[in-house]
Amino acid sequence: MTAAATVTDVTMRYREHTALDGVTTAFATDAITGLLGRNGAGKTTLMQLLTGHRVPTSGRVEVLGADPHEDDAVLQRICFVKEGQRYPDHFRVRDALAAAATLFPSWDEDLARSLVADFDLPARRQVNKLSRGMVSAVGITIGLASRAPVTLFDEPYLGLDAVARQLFYDRLIADYAEEPRTVILSTHLIEEISGLLEHVVLLDAGRVLLDDDAETLRTSALTVTGPTDRIAALGRQHELLSEDRLGGSTRAVVRLRQPVDAADLAAAGLAVERTPLQQLVVALSTRSAASPAAAAAARTARRSADYEGAIR
Repeated sequence: MTAAATVTDVTMRYREHTALDGVTTAFATDAITGLLGRNGAGKTTLMQLLTGHRVPTSGRVEVLGADPHEDDAVLQRICFVKEGQRYPDHFRVRDALAAAATLFPSWDEDLARSLVADFDLPARRQVNKLSRGMVSAVGITIGLASRAPVTLFDEPYLGLDAVARQLFYDRLIADYAEEPRTVILSTHLIEEISGLLEHVVLLDAGRVLLDDDAETLRTSALTVTGPTDRIAALGRQHELLSEDRLGGSTRAVVRLRQPVDAADLAAAGLAVERTPLQQLVVALSTRSAASPAAAAAARTARRSADYEGAIR
């Protein structure tokens, strides 16, 4: 894999709080990566480091071959669409787009106009007079039309209804197919975007819990239902992530350590189905939070997120 961005043993502390703890990961060139995790997991902090908004307490961040912090040559090739993106009070929609056009060398004006029409954005209205969904649509328009080699979306859909969100996903995948680039997408709507993702990085309490390609993840977990004793036997051979018991029957999410034969499982009286990505993420995150050390780390991460929000 050729990496557009790498994070090596990065720790980020806010006073006594640790938002990221020894994080090492990489984001592939020309791939769509889902950056997933619960609130306070460290997703926004990691995006801020990748876009030069913050400097890590320790470790190294490299984007497009350089440290992004205060490097104009790198920063003009990065577009970061933030949650709750703010614009100058007097900016109209067309002012925000015009400003973006001057910032990004690869700006596509035709694409921007097309997106404005698709989202029915009022070009002459002040951005601060728009609904939350329309403000999100402005950010999405800038993110896609920037054609930046590295584009990051942090919860880009806030306020958008289901139709508008689907429009975003459709336009993202269509434009990505035409102009491949590195896209990092942070979202809680995992099932909606699971089909778009080529790679997944899951953060929990400031640490990397999962870092794998999406296709591997789609085949690495099963949801199995059957007699409790047979589920337990299967769990001893693989990794039992979660289980729900009812009488003598159990329904469990199992992460496979090696391939299994579905016919053998059926012969053992087990019903098998693929585990959706969202269910796998929930099972992994819940299992991680179950340990006392992880729970303490999660509390620290949440306090860090609260402090970070206070200083924004």
